[in-house]
Amino acid sequence: MPLPGKGRLFIVGIGPGNPAQLTSRAGEALALAEYIIGNDTYLDQLGPLIRGKKIITSSMGKEVERAQRSIELAREGIVAMVSGGDAGIYGMAGIVLEILEHEGIDLPWEVVPGITASQAAASLLGSPLSGDFATISLSDLLTPPKVIERRLHAAFSMGIPVVLYNPRSRGRPHNFAQAMEIAGKYRLGTTPVGIVRNAYRDGEEIIITTLGAIAASEEKVDMHTTVIVGGEESRIWREGEDVKGIITPRGYHRKYLY
Repeated sequence: MPLPGKGRLFIVGIGPGNPAQLTSRAGEALALAEYIIGNDTYLDQLGPLIRGKKIITSSMGKEVERAQRSIELAREGIVAMVSGGDAGIYGMAGIVLEILEHEGIDLPWEVVPGITASQAAASLLGSPLSGDFATISLSDLLTPPKVIERRLHAAFSMGIPVVLYNPRSRGRPHNFAQAMEIAGKYRLGTTPVGIVRNAYRDGEEIIITTLGAIAASEEKVDMHTTVIVGGEESRIWREGEDVKGIITPRGYHRKYLY
């Protein structure tokens, strides 16, 4: 049944964390909100944009409680649930809407899209995702390891670029190495690999290497990192000894002269 009051729930993707990459609609939702709720890491990135709001912080692993709290507050107030990147891609939109569906709650809501990690990382690397690509999270917190392994085989077997989210943590340091081993079954050692850490944030680091040399950069990979493994046609753009970026041709070279 419709709930009384004038509440509204925004589920806001804030992009990589730099206000310059925040969409105008995300800014509007934050400005309208009375309550801002989210992981403290993401809230810290918003700084003055949420000054004067009623702030409710939550830690990693408390996503269900966070979603329930945002719905409770939105019964009467305007709430912005903050999610890093895009709220609908490994973000908070899924669990919030699942709870609304499960509880049969009729509440005005809006998912506000944001620049996700794959887009942010790709832009800093050049154009590694010009056509089809696959995205897989290596986190086994919610997905069984065997399922992740099966998906990696399927993705790399297609010959398209593969984006890896949550690639390596202290609790599962071997997942990334296993993913690279699987990639090596379907890709040449010369395949470009882009590693982007803290995209558009303090401490930003960009590494362009190859699948054959990835072991030398493994220690740079953590939970603040997005990794893009090139497809069969991806290449490293070089000018002499200078590495300019990664290009994955979309296919224009097969149809046009340029």
